[in-house]
Amino acid sequence: MKNHLAIAKKAFPIILANASVPLLGLVDTAAIGHTGGAQEIGAIALGALVFSFLYWGFGFLRMGTTGYVSQAFGAGKHDEIRNIGLRYAVIALGIGILFICLQQLILPVALHLLDTSVSIKQLVGDYFYVRIWGAPATLCTYALLGILIGLGETKKLLVLQLVLNGLNIILNVIFVVFLGFGVKGIALGTVLAEWTSLFFGIWMVWQILNRLSPTLQNIHWKTLFNRQEFGQMMQTNGNIMIRTLALLFGFAWFTNRGAGFGDGILAANHILLQFVSLSAFFLDGYAYVVEMMVGRNLGARDERAFQTELKLANELAGATALVLALLFFFGGNLAINGLTTDVTVRGFAYSYLPLACLYIFTSFYAFQLDGVFIGATLSKEMRNASIVSVIVFLASSLLLSHYLGNKGLWIAFIIYVSVRGISLHYYMPRVRKLFHSQ
Repeated sequence: MKNHLAIAKKAFPIILANASVPLLGLVDTAAIGHTGGAQEIGAIALGALVFSFLYWGFGFLRMGTTGYVSQAFGAGKHDEIRNIGLRYAVIALGIGILFICLQQLILPVALHLLDTSVSIKQLVGDYFYVRIWGAPATLCTYALLGILIGLGETKKLLVLQLVLNGLNIILNVIFVVFLGFGVKGIALGTVLAEWTSLFFGIWMVWQILNRLSPTLQNIHWKTLFNRQEFGQMMQTNGNIMIRTLALLFGFAWFTNRGAGFGDGILAANHILLQFVSLSAFFLDGYAYVVEMMVGRNLGARDERAFQTELKLANELAGATALVLALLFFFGGNLAINGLTTDVTVRGFAYSYLPLACLYIFTSFYAFQLDGVFIGATLSKEMRNASIVSVIVFLASSLLLSHYLGNKGLWIAFIIYVSVRGISLHYYMPRVRKLFHSQ
């Protein structure tokens, strides 16, 4: 029980940090909703969606950093932690600057894909051309978060996220409510918060690294920009990026396929996916801890600790997933009523709620094994598992939804997340093999 509690204490700050993100979205919506109209609210929603898609594929800046840092920390290679962070910062900065340089190309493509009015597209452009200047800061912060998770400094991660989102909320209220900057004010507040949080995060991480090793002041540039190290990192990053895009495609396919059954079912699926997303906040917390523990144990070549800690983390994540599934099963109808007054949408959501709850429970193993393979930096295996699971999902959803409609789509969605877990489990012997390699 004591060991379970230790894992929970590491995961809880991550859960809180994740939970602060939707709070920011609510405040932004409230601020613009009290000073603007439906068009401004729609522009903020679509503008945020554009940046979510823009940044989504670069999650490797966080995940890759976590894996490499945790392994270096477990091996006692403190100088290498600094080098890993700097390498990822260089990559993140380069991508962010590239986004800024290509902004005149990115926005027209994004607007072409958005099915909305000309006036809202204009407002999305106002938002985009301000917020794009925060791209380097956002992507570099991904690397900082990866370092903090890799070092097990989850409380520091929570502080950094609260500074980012708290400052963002304050600035957005000032710029929108008091100064009347509208959509541009939301974007400006976000950019200033991103850059401020980046410098705060750099200071925080530097303090931690100096505490680990006072010799970190000396940077050996030849070691830092070693071609072999960079090549290995880029290969890992590429595989994680493909894995992430495959997962994004899976969720997009689910939404698009559900839309084919009518507006009522589309809305019902969207509500149920909010329950899935909320559950992911908790399960991600445990997965992040697994990333840190696996990398640290691998760096120290401590296979016994790996097996023990993974077993404890899996038990805790499984129990949490079961509790969440039961809470939504018994309390989901009340939550659905609070999210919509449409009787038709409510009826559809009630019907498919048990399947959404089953998805929540079965998803925990895929989350946990994602953490294992991120910590072990076995990105090729993650890529392969994601591709296989998406192919199975496409085939099963086409077949089952043809005969069972949206119920079949949800069953295929459960098969999808189960196959993700099964596919990763197939590769587990490769993780154990790493403990015996030099």
